[in-house]
Amino acid sequence: MRFLMLNWRDPKNPLAGGAERVTQAYLAALAQRGHEVYWFTYEFPGVPTTEIIDDIHIVRGGGKGTSILKAIQWYRRQEPFDLVMDQHHGLAWYAPWWCRTNCVAYLHEVLGPIWDTFYSWPLGAIGRGQDRMAHWLYRRVPFWTACESTRDDLHRRGVHNVTIIRYGVHTRALPELDVKPLTPPLRLAVVVRLAPNKRVEHCLRTLAELRRRRVAASMTIVGGGECEAALKREVAELQLGDAVRFAGRLPETEKDAVLRDAHLLLHTSLREGWGLNVIEANAHGTPAVVYPVAGLRESTLHDQTGLVADKETPAALADQIIRLLSDDARYQRYRHAAWERAKTMHWDHILPVACDWLEARARGEKAVPQVIP
Repeated sequence: MRFLMLNWRDPKNPLAGGAERVTQAYLAALAQRGHEVYWFTYEFPGVPTTEIIDDIHIVRGGGKGTSILKAIQWYRRQEPFDLVMDQHHGLAWYAPWWCRTNCVAYLHEVLGPIWDTFYSWPLGAIGRGQDRMAHWLYRRVPFWTACESTRDDLHRRGVHNVTIIRYGVHTRALPELDVKPLTPPLRLAVVVRLAPNKRVEHCLRTLAELRRRRVAASMTIVGGGECEAALKREVAELQLGDAVRFAGRLPETEKDAVLRDAHLLLHTSLREGWGLNVIEANAHGTPAVVYPVAGLRESTLHDQTGLVADKETPAALADQIIRLLSDDARYQRYRHAAWERAKTMHWDHILPVACDWLEARARGEKAVPQVIP
């Protein structure tokens, strides 16, 4: 069968993140099953218009405002596809109205307030409005997403048919859980793209709040992005210079070492499709403490595999951590539960059933909403 993914970023795009990692995993798995797989995406300087990555045919053309037209022009020159996957990143491709074949929509999160972190008024309001309009137009198109919060947001916007397919991770859980007592100094890790919607400054303020309450703590931040300079200024303003290390983008083995060494992962994003780094940390026996937002409240099970703050404030996050510090037995229970759950979230468990679902859509079988796995 022939599959086409429409997504505005590909794995080599400088802005590529978790969405592209999971997209690549799904498509590579389909290719390994013997299917022809294509990924149409925006073009950007320094890369060819076509190349093959993991047996996926990458085709680049156009950008914001022109990519849909370029995609249609390219598509009409191709042999028929069995399934087109229309991935929304704020801007939909409107493929159901031009692809003339089976089509599903793929969404990581309903952006909502994320528009306002990247665009000032009125552009943010325009973005939110077109988002709502697109979801209404797609209301009879089958969707797939990663978590219940996004499914519920889509239902509220009139979408009828949403299947949940969990994100998997390439990180394999430790063969045995190592010894890591919750003793000072507290080691915190943040692994995320340094973008406005990730609110890494909230992690820094959480560290400042802990230190104000006389908790000896340090933080390692893994990742790069447009907010790095502003975050370093925040470190100086909060007088955290001796306690924060910006590690930048790291190879997977070095990132894994940071996650394994940390006592806790912090995540304060505005909202997430799932939270890959939470499960990656869990695989290394490191629980997460997160904000109560879409995606993160599903990837972290409160009081089971980690902690979800009561509110989206650094003080609320610090409260959860401080209450945990006096209870090492509870911390060890979280570590074990997170580690066991991470074993079930490896791609080896996710991809077979995900590919079965996509192949069924390519055969034209009706999508029945479900949770996979």
